[in-house]
Amino acid sequence: MATRINTAQLQAQMRAAQQRARMAQQRAVRQLQAEVDRVNRQNQRAIDEHNRRVRQHNAAVQRQVDAQNREIARVNAHNSRVNAQNRQADARNRATVSELNRRLRSAASAGPVYTPSERSLADRVQEHAAQLPDREHDAFLSYAQIDGQEVGAALYRALTDIFGVDVWFDEVGIKPGVSQSRQMDRGLASARSGIALLTPAYLAGRFWTERELGALLHKPMLIPVLHNVTFEQVAEYSGFLPDLAGFETARDSIEVIAEKIAAAVLPPDPISGT
Repeated sequence: MATRINTAQLQAQMRAAQQRARMAQQRAVRQLQAEVDRVNRQNQRAIDEHNRRVRQHNAAVQRQVDAQNREIARVNAHNSRVNAQNRQADARNRATVSELNRRLRSAASAGPVYTPSERSLADRVQEHAAQLPDREHDAFLSYAQIDGQEVGAALYRALTDIFGVDVWFDEVGIKPGVSQSRQMDRGLASARSGIALLTPAYLAGRFWTERELGALLHKPMLIPVLHNVTFEQVAEYSGFLPDLAGFETARDSIEVIAEKIAAAVLPPDPISGT
């Protein structure tokens, strides 16, 4: 005999099973969400702790940087004061050196004996050279190779070997076809003073105009040395030299001229004062 199915009872059972399944699913979702929330809170605490440590580290580093910057600013300010004091001291020293050299050259018993025009020239060169303490050489020597090489070499040896002057010496000589003024300007750029050995060939160079000659010989640190020429002959090449001064090989030996030049371009010995 066939069993009769109670439809109402079956439907009630199905609804109860579905309800239990939904409740189980909701519990599982709540448990999973609780675990996610727990992990998120744990991660957030770790992030917060890391950020706190980073902030502490950055603050410590910033304090060190600030302290270093303050120290750098203090040192810079100190250096600025020292540099200003050094500049003032250098200016005073240059003035003292210049005055000492003038006194040395004025005393007949101390150093070489100058003519009035030579003393004026030496004073002018010394005053200008004292303002250029950082130049590489004490003087440079320019000459014409044709007729000035032997005398130029002798003057160079006397200046360097006897009196200890640091001289820039053009072994090649003045080159024809190249502006002498530019060549001498390059030498002057590396030296505190310049020596021009004026000879007939030096004056006869057509590549150096008389205006360039006059302008160059008026430079305050230039020392003319005349060899086999006179002041009158030099003046013929320029109308700008009414008060030309210099040293003459016809008047003094190479050694005496070198001594006079050395007294003009070298500072006095800081110990002996000479």
